[in-house]
Amino acid sequence: MANRQVSLTGIKPTGDLHIGNYFGAIKPALELAEEYDARYFIADYHALNTMKDPRELNRCIREVAAGWLAAGLDPEKVVFYRQSSIPEVFELATMLMAFTPKGLMNRAHAYKAAVQENGERGGDPDAGVNMGLFTYPVLMAADIILFDSDVVPVGKDQVQHIEMAQDIARSVNANYKQPVLKVPRGAIREHVAVVPGLDGRKMSKSYDNAIPLFIPETQLRKLIMRIVTNSQAVEEPKDPGSSQIFLLYKLFASPEEQQSLAARYRAGGMGWGEAKEELFRVVNRELAPLRERFQAIIADPRDLDRILKTGAEKARPIAAATLARFRKAAGIE
Repeated sequence: MANRQVSLTGIKPTGDLHIGNYFGAIKPALELAEEYDARYFIADYHALNTMKDPRELNRCIREVAAGWLAAGLDPEKVVFYRQSSIPEVFELATMLMAFTPKGLMNRAHAYKAAVQENGERGGDPDAGVNMGLFTYPVLMAADIILFDSDVVPVGKDQVQHIEMAQDIARSVNANYKQPVLKVPRGAIREHVAVVPGLDGRKMSKSYDNAIPLFIPETQLRKLIMRIVTNSQAVEEPKDPGSSQIFLLYKLFASPEEQQSLAARYRAGGMGWGEAKEELFRVVNRELAPLRERFQAIIADPRDLDRILKTGAEKARPIAAATLARFRKAAGIE
């Protein structure tokens, strides 16, 4: 692994994982371990900007960690840790602040969106904006730079964060006239899976149309049976390409199963209820072992803590080396 480039993935602890997260984020991120020296962290201090209920935050941290482990993250092959377990992150963030223009923070998308929303309401531009939100890009830059990350996979809406991390790292290197910090690059996910929800829109908790990843089998079936369909009669031929039932089915079924069900759609004689039963069958087939692993991990909090503690122990020497390099360049030894 020493000769491999480093990839870094941040994981937000923001509530129940769903099928959209699984195909759009988790599976692509876990595939990075095949090519890169992959590192994954739970961004719990980032979550503190918006989540102030301690029990809810703690639950989300544990459940998202257990969820990624259940979905296939192997802590023996990658580095998996909680952001809050790496104090070097916050020391580096403080040092990076000294090289970050305020104007750069003024241009951050999240801050600009908050100011715009306040303006539309006719209120104070900074109402509800805490310093955690305002300096969010610096803490994210510290997360990335601390671990000598070569590649950070992001969606198109997150490219700005990588660009800011690059700007800050280059500013440090230019000041000291040496490559103190590695300049990361973003790997934009061009073909992120868009998973349809129960109502046909993109699956999202905010739309209340999501199918949670680890719900019991009976609840899973009930949710699938709620998928919105049109009024076509049983005997009518149906277009699989325009059916969100079939679009979901394709994510879980083999090519042969997809061909077979598509033929039944086009032939007519199959109602939406039967199509939903076929969808439930393939979804439950894949999710049942994940559900079982998730429940086992959640039921053993000491082992989950051990996994995250071990990950932090692997991460901290890497972090310490970067920080020592910076401190030496800065004259703080």
